[in-house]
Amino acid sequence: MALGKIVHYAVDAVLVSTVVAGIRRSSGFAVDTTIISDPTMRSFADRFLGVGETIFDMATATSVNSDYFKKDSRR
Repeated sequence: MALGKIVHYAVDAVLVSTVVAGIRRSSGFAVDTTIISDPTMRSFADRFLGVGETIFDMATATSVNSDYFKKDSRR
């Protein structure tokens, strides 16, 4: 039971990080981790956001190579 909750929270954290990466990519606004004074927490935040960037890149690459997605002509 406890392992299931840990996995659930980990997946939720990755999803939040991926959404933040998508916001950064689409709007240009990014989380300012320089305001975190503790270097350990700043490093953790940078890694946390990096995981979202990686997942977002993988999802983008998958959609580009998929027949189920097409480029929106309005952009």
